[in-house]
Amino acid sequence: MHFDPHRQRWQRRPGPEHRQVIPDGLDRRSLLRGGLLGLGLVAVGGALASCTGNASHESPGPAPGVGPAGTGRIGDIGPLSTRPDANGLLLPAGFTATVIGRAGAVVPGTDFRWHTDPDGGAVFPRSGGGWVYVSNREFLTGGVNAIEFAADGSIVRAYNILPGLLTRLNCGGGVSPWNTWFSAEEFDTGVVWECDPYGVEQPRRLAALGTFKHEAVTVDPASHTVYLTEDEPDGRFYRFLPSAPNLSGRADLSAGRLQVMRVQGDAAVVNAPGQGGRFAVDWLDVPTPNPLLGGLVLATPTRRQVPDSFAFNGGEGIWQQRGIVYFSTKGDRRVWALDLAAQAVEVIYDDFAFTTPPLTSVDNIVMTPGGDVIVVEDQAAEQSAVAITPDGRYQELVRLGPDHAGSEVTGPAFSPDGRFFYFSSQRGGSGRAGVDGVTYAVEGPWLRT
Repeated sequence: MHFDPHRQRWQRRPGPEHRQVIPDGLDRRSLLRGGLLGLGLVAVGGALASCTGNASHESPGPAPGVGPAGTGRIGDIGPLSTRPDANGLLLPAGFTATVIGRAGAVVPGTDFRWHTDPDGGAVFPRSGGGWVYVSNREFLTGGVNAIEFAADGSIVRAYNILPGLLTRLNCGGGVSPWNTWFSAEEFDTGVVWECDPYGVEQPRRLAALGTFKHEAVTVDPASHTVYLTEDEPDGRFYRFLPSAPNLSGRADLSAGRLQVMRVQGDAAVVNAPGQGGRFAVDWLDVPTPNPLLGGLVLATPTRRQVPDSFAFNGGEGIWQQRGIVYFSTKGDRRVWALDLAAQAVEVIYDDFAFTTPPLTSVDNIVMTPGGDVIVVEDQAAEQSAVAITPDGRYQELVRLGPDHAGSEVTGPAFSPDGRFFYFSSQRGGSGRAGVDGVTYAVEGPWLRT
């Protein structure tokens, strides 16, 4: 997610000769309603399926941003309406959307003004049944704001957890097992900030996690190893090994080793359109995680310091669940799964496999406890949040209508009880960065047990 036009440098799509053909009479939305598993067109391997089975790396208690641990999956919510609602959204029947934040306007029931350009977001539970939704601002003055909700979903207050004057272009991020929010800066000298979603502790600048165009962050709850994506056409996939991985239940992220992934396979084979193989990986130390002098990159950029590492085409969203790390790459429109126990990576979604892809762009990721991978899109038309289910179906959750054509879907998250799905239209109806942006809560029976 980046409003800078650098995306024009991405490689072109292969021609139709590289794509499998969907039978006549099935368009994109029909596929989303009916599923693709029977057509054999979705590369769902053991990694995705393992989300529903036994696993050695379980999250300690409820996972922030999703429903109760180990229970909810996306229910049979049905197709979207063909007519946008009053907010310009297409929703399933029986679901209702409410604006909880609009750029420059006060958050309902508070005196706090919401930010423009809302991007990465997540939900954190509160004692007593309430929760907090946090949202990055991806603009030249960035920062992170938060909205607290009562157990019934009503707004209690809104506040800032990372001042915009400290940071900029806060794009994606991630949640920690100890309930903090990682806000990632997406520019060449960007770093990650760790923020307290409840607004008590001061934000911390985590320079040890490296200096590069950060996109998103996740943490393995078993080892407290941090995994990071990089939004570059030749970006790397990183992990950070804290020197002190467990201090009273949380990692000290001020010191440790930053490493990059090496894939044990020919890059041409791994990147081949429609490739569904599984490849072993190992990790190589980054010699200089912060190649800066006076705020400028004067040494070799972080991602180019280890030539044997694997180049990913535009790293985006990331999420960890039950020993699997899922991440997306927008340049080749893929979703990957990294098996931490096996140290192997595979592609579970690749739009090159389809003439009419069920997802035509990939961005932020969030997961339900039952293993649905929800991917949001940032493209010029039909921008949606789409669930990839463990049995290989595709379920469209929401879609921005024509009034949001210049925007993108960002910040997906579920309330802890699974009743509310939060997301933003980053540039709203105007499509203008630095001016617009709307954040919504969509209420309905999202999850089933």
